[in-house]
Amino acid sequence: VQLQASGGGLVQAGGSLRLSCAASGRTLSRYVMGWFRQAPGKERELVASITWSGPSTYYADFVKGRFSISKDTAKNTVYLQMNSLKPDDTGVYYCGVKYRYESNWINWGQGTQVTVSS
Repeated sequence: VQLQASGGGLVQAGGSLRLSCAASGRTLSRYVMGWFRQAPGKERELVASITWSGPSTYYADFVKGRFSISKDTAKNTVYLQMNSLKPDDTGVYYCGVKYRYESNWINWGQGTQVTVSS
């Protein structure tokens, strides 16, 4: 599965951005799609994920109530709507993919920079 992320940018605290991740190459029904982020000097962390063939979603505690993950199966695209952004949300955001019943993420997009100014 190839992944292409887009939608990052510079926004003021309290603002919103929507990230997109277009997937291609395989049928996605057996996969989970996720958004990760990596701030300078920190490890990559999972932000949210969604099961491609079902409604299951996951959110990290630090984004619950602010971010929303969704999918458009016709477009093979996953979105991350980010509201009430904080400076701590700054980082490079990556989309990733893994098999539904396995724990290891197997592929990543190229990353898109999100910068939130105070």
